[in-house]
Amino acid sequence: MDPHSTEYRLRPGNALLGAQMLFVAFGALVLVPLLTGLDPSVALFTAGAGTLIFQIVTRGSVPVFLASSFAFIAPIIEGVNTWGIPGTLCGLAAAGVLYVLISFLVRAFGQGVMERLLPPIVVGPVIMVIGLILAPVAVNMATGMTGDGSARLMDEGQALILSLTALAATVLTSILGRGIFKLIPIFVGIVVGYVLSLAFGAVDFTKLNEAAWFQMPNFVAPEWNWQAILYIMPVAIAPAIEHFGDMLAISSVTRKNYLEKPGIKNTLLGDGLATVLASMLGGPPNTTYSEVTGAVALTKVFNPAVMTWAAIAAVLLAFVGKLGALLQTIPAPVMGGIMVLLFGTIMVVGINSLVRAGQDLMKPRNMVIVALIVIMGVGGMSLPFPGTSFRLGGIGLAGILGVVLNLILPDGDDR
Repeated sequence: MDPHSTEYRLRPGNALLGAQMLFVAFGALVLVPLLTGLDPSVALFTAGAGTLIFQIVTRGSVPVFLASSFAFIAPIIEGVNTWGIPGTLCGLAAAGVLYVLISFLVRAFGQGVMERLLPPIVVGPVIMVIGLILAPVAVNMATGMTGDGSARLMDEGQALILSLTALAATVLTSILGRGIFKLIPIFVGIVVGYVLSLAFGAVDFTKLNEAAWFQMPNFVAPEWNWQAILYIMPVAIAPAIEHFGDMLAISSVTRKNYLEKPGIKNTLLGDGLATVLASMLGGPPNTTYSEVTGAVALTKVFNPAVMTWAAIAAVLLAFVGKLGALLQTIPAPVMGGIMVLLFGTIMVVGINSLVRAGQDLMKPRNMVIVALIVIMGVGGMSLPFPGTSFRLGGIGLAGILGVVLNLILPDGDDR
């Protein structure tokens, strides 16, 4: 029973290690549904089930855990407000299908097709748009209002105390934390903010008291909505590239080349099928979690079967009704404080992808691509579809615009 082996060996003795991996992912996993109005119990279930699907597709060869993707927070919030949860889920399922299509492109033309279609000059600014477009939501919630700023939920002074305390705890844990704590800054921030909320009497336990200990997650089926598909599907561009980076990271940690075996074509396929499944049940899209990769590096637990135990634990916890209800009692300002850092971090990831690729942003072609993606995405530009009330805007427009510009703009002399 060697957890440091990279061979898949499912043994009861590793169950506790699996639970530890889920603990590392837990804060980020439940944050997405809590911010978007989805059911956190469903997110737990689909994270576990999605990880198991990924392991089946990759034949249990990669020690990664799949859970809620931050890249889809903005489109889910907008989609739920516009089409409701079932319509939004249709768009999320389409994003999963796009993952699958990209995996087939890689299978047919090799890994280079991703670099040609989705180079850093496109993906970097799209990721920046994802973070920047969410900034008002974070500030509104941190100051005691609803995400859209339409109603006040708490006195501003009290809300700022809660949000800034949660933010400070998250920042300090991220910078000063050691060992396992450095991997769970979001979880620490939520706990600290929640404890302070209890002291202020700002927690409403009504839902917790009404919930049963054991109950089915609130599964929701998607409804066909082509407008949601056009709006959300392009968002998959950014996490598809991030997936490539995640595979490089876990390959470096375990010293095995997962880009060759099982191959990026299969890991992308597993990620896509996991996202489709999640969307069919009412959960957020899945992505590989860098926090868990960090835990693998820290603990040297390379056995992929440990992630099977983490997935099983997530599925079982999804049926604990009290847990799902407890998560929904977290006050909005606590979440808002953490979101301020989280969404800013997403923006920085986009900038860093450009820096690491060594892109010269003063080169006219690069300048045009980045400028148009960011300004049109953040500024709210939207294009109408003739004969319909639908308008393509936000991250979807930014993603499509970036791909098209990269394909059509000539790489001329910089005179």
